[in-house]
Amino acid sequence: MSFDVRNFEQDVLARSSHVPVLVDFWAEWCGPCRMLGPVLEKLESESGGAWQLAKLDTEALPDVASRYGIRSIPNVKLFIDGAPVAEFTGALPEQSVRQFLAQHLPAAGSNEVDEAEALLLEGRSSEAAVLLEHILESDAANDRARVLYAQMFLDDDPTKAASLVAPVEAGSKYDDIADAIRTFARYRLFDTASLPEHPVRDLYISAITALNDADFDSALEHFIDVIRRNRYYDDDGARKACIAIFKILGEEHEITLRHRRDFNGSLY
Repeated sequence: MSFDVRNFEQDVLARSSHVPVLVDFWAEWCGPCRMLGPVLEKLESESGGAWQLAKLDTEALPDVASRYGIRSIPNVKLFIDGAPVAEFTGALPEQSVRQFLAQHLPAAGSNEVDEAEALLLEGRSSEAAVLLEHILESDAANDRARVLYAQMFLDDDPTKAASLVAPVEAGSKYDDIADAIRTFARYRLFDTASLPEHPVRDLYISAITALNDADFDSALEHFIDVIRRNRYYDDDGARKACIAIFKILGEEHEITLRHRRDFNGSLY
């Protein structure tokens, strides 16, 4: 249940060490505040206690409003572990507030996902799969678990991999990796016979073959060469494939670092 802030240090800063606190800076005279308030209250009631809503009247606590640079209201700040980690201003629509919360709140079951990721790194994939299935059964909106689980199926069941990341929406912090998984799945199932005739066609097919063989060095070399010769072949497919490889491998992977400069240069 939402509550009115009376002692900011205790009600918000101390409390946020145990549960995220969303602070709604508002005032009675503010029309947009009265529009946003019910939206925040509704979302808090749906959260199952994952976060708490604190209402702070800027007329009653002007020193706190000043301390946090509140110049217009409504202003909403998310506090975690005693510090503001994100904010928005204005009476956003409900869907935008949902996206804000999904992007900035700690994911439920994050410790379990950490455990599953550690199991994968140790090569204990069957145990990781059981744990990830359990997480998604109890929290279908856990995008981190979803993309981690989907990557396990890219080689053997790309259709399932693509299906697993289908619910990951734009605005999610895992949207980029979900797009990469969709791109990988597309090439796993790709019918090269559908490609139009062009001098880069054979080179593009070689790149796809290398990608599917997990020969990422060769795949990137060929895709980058395609970009240089015909950037928009297969609907800009070579550029999308390079980005997908970088996302799957990670920006600090040696293969990513080896090809990033050539890729960037090929675009211009």
